[in-house]
Amino acid sequence: MKTSVKYLSDTKVAVNVTLGLSELKDAELAALNELGKDIKVPGFRKGKVPVSVVSKNVNPNMLAQKTLESALSKAVADAFISEKLQALDRPEVEVKKFVPGSELEFTAESEVMPKIKIGDYKNLKSTAKKVSVTKKDIAEITDRLKKGFSSKKTVQRPAKLTDEVNIDFEGKKDGIAFDGGKGEKYDLVLGSNSFIPGFEDGIIGKKTGETFDLKLTFPEDYHADNLKGAEVVFTTTINEIKEVVEPELNDELAAKAGPFKTVEELEDDIKREITKQKETEATEKLKDDLVAELVEKSTVPVPDVLLKDQMKLIEQDTNRNLMYRGMSIDDYIKSLKYKDKNDWLENEVRPIAEKRVKAGLLLAELSKVEKIEATENELLEKINQLGKQYPSEDMRKHLKTPEVQRDVANRILTEKTVDRLVSLNSKA
Repeated sequence: MKTSVKYLSDTKVAVNVTLGLSELKDAELAALNELGKDIKVPGFRKGKVPVSVVSKNVNPNMLAQKTLESALSKAVADAFISEKLQALDRPEVEVKKFVPGSELEFTAESEVMPKIKIGDYKNLKSTAKKVSVTKKDIAEITDRLKKGFSSKKTVQRPAKLTDEVNIDFEGKKDGIAFDGGKGEKYDLVLGSNSFIPGFEDGIIGKKTGETFDLKLTFPEDYHADNLKGAEVVFTTTINEIKEVVEPELNDELAAKAGPFKTVEELEDDIKREITKQKETEATEKLKDDLVAELVEKSTVPVPDVLLKDQMKLIEQDTNRNLMYRGMSIDDYIKSLKYKDKNDWLENEVRPIAEKRVKAGLLLAELSKVEKIEATENELLEKINQLGKQYPSEDMRKHLKTPEVQRDVANRILTEKTVDRLVSLNSKA
């Protein structure tokens, strides 16, 4: 077999292959064995006909076609391996010349794993953000804690900010009720900004048993097209008003919140937890920054097939997230001011997908350079860890499939490579 490679682009090649007599003989033998499974010859059982007999009883054109298919199937794979090329999609084959039993010449085109030039990955400039915890950070947690231990008591006075009101309401646009605009016995904390602007303010000062109309306007950026900037009327009735009484931040509250004797112990614990959280966030941000910086310093051609796959994944994830929010992809795209889906895909999704593909290819190459591997023990530990998160026996079996294990191993490899990048660029 003779091969030669022509690069059509940084990510696409055309491999020219020529097979001679010996390769075609092997292909013909494979074709005869395949055809012999179905051929019927008097005196022989089906599937037991000798190759020499099959060759005399098979249609020559059919044999030539099967030989060609067998030769191509093996030669395409062998050619890419011999040239050390990793095809990323099924190669497109064009037969240039085929003389049965003598010669076969063809060209196979495919996108391949590109040649990557890694930049100086040991002297990157990105650094971790210094972590500090302010009194305000601690106060936000203690305020939340106080709210959690709050008591409520029914009052007969007019509603005021921070009260919890139980209400019935129905919204109408041009006198017609609209979807999602009705609620009964709904508990609402005034000042929580749970409703559109003006709704909660309109309840302040009203009394239990009062029914009134709130004339409001929906925001221009509201997610539902039919309500953007719409003037509506909410007919509202107050069923009950409760005053929310927050406890004082003292040693007694600290003891209720956990194994603390004093407020100081509580606040020290809060500070430690916030510090841990901020340090984790700073580390994750540093990882992202280092990878992004290395991508900028490196040459990473992006194969179109990988780019399209990544764009499809982003679109699927977006659709899934929007579904949970009760929003359609079309409404989401309009809210971002894109003309249509193609405009969104081209100008928002494509750049994100391109960065992800570059980062993935670059980290894979870096793992080879640094000789990083995902060990069997690491894979087993991760699989067991994931298995504990899923009570379903079917899901645990799914985790043991080769495809999933390859995916998990790749994730471990990526994590270890990013950790190595952080270690190599530690300024300590």
